[in-house]
Amino acid sequence: MVIRKLELAALRQWEWLEARIAAPGRPPQWRPLARRALALAGKLGVLAVLPFFVLVRGSVFLYAHSGYGPWLALAGGAGCTLVVVTAYAAWLSHRLTGRVNVLSLARRVALPLVLAYCGYALIYLSSGNAKSDQVRAYYSSLHPLLRVALSTWILVDRDIVITEVARQRSDYAAMGMRPNDGSLHYVQEDGYIHAVDLRTRGRSAVKNRLVQLYFWTAGLGTLRHVGTSDHLHVELRLR
Repeated sequence: MVIRKLELAALRQWEWLEARIAAPGRPPQWRPLARRALALAGKLGVLAVLPFFVLVRGSVFLYAHSGYGPWLALAGGAGCTLVVVTAYAAWLSHRLTGRVNVLSLARRVALPLVLAYCGYALIYLSSGNAKSDQVRAYYSSLHPLLRVALSTWILVDRDIVITEVARQRSDYAAMGMRPNDGSLHYVQEDGYIHAVDLRTRGRSAVKNRLVQLYFWTAGLGTLRHVGTSDHLHVELRLR
């Protein structure tokens, strides 16, 4: 008798599950949870990217449209980033302790982080991201805003390789090309090189498009061309 009752209870439970699954227009229960997870991941992604975007795009905007010099433009972009990072630190401090000291957080947390990142971006280039030692040697001759933009992308794309930075007129003859008097690979009047070439061979079309999209969003010029070999030319245009 007990076994019979258990069988009937199991049968009723199974029928209820079948009705739930077959209910017309009723979405599976995991879908709202998946949507919330995706929304959260999207918000976290935006929050993580925002300080870097403000630094790079803000600096390039100040340089290209407001007439700021290279270092003043970078300082302006870093100042805007400092505000963003301070806001993050203030929110976290309020959540953890219930107290917020904005000036202290800006001085002790945000400022060291922003200065450390700018210093890293301006000075360091891994040998894995340079085609040769000569490319690394010329890295410090590259315009500061280009260095910051490149270093920021390298954080998410560790396989990117800089194939060319500086050129001389004689280099074009060696490559069987006419000298380009307007090349931004030459040292310009401000003392900096304004262009780099990035490797595209051996990388997927999606990756190459994402690289191009990033630099375009940052306010830099890009051109995919196949002069001596397929590569992506990235430049900070002269004012």
